[in-house]
Amino acid sequence: MTVQTIPDIEQMTPAQQVELMEALWKSMTERNLNDPPDWHREYLADRQRAVAEGEDSFITLDELEADL
Repeated sequence: MTVQTIPDIEQMTPAQQVELMEALWKSMTERNLNDPPDWHREYLADRQRAVAEGEDSFITLDELEADL
């Protein structure tokens, strides 16, 4: 096993920060930690039902930007 010391994020170069993010993502992917949690699936299913039943709707990006 190799012991690695990781400096504070603020002390890392942008390239080092990207390398760290890539290593974390690879580790999570390999361990199948990228599946969404159950609450997320339930929330999306509820939103999909609400849209299908006319209780909710989507807006376009242009509409969103106009509201800002």
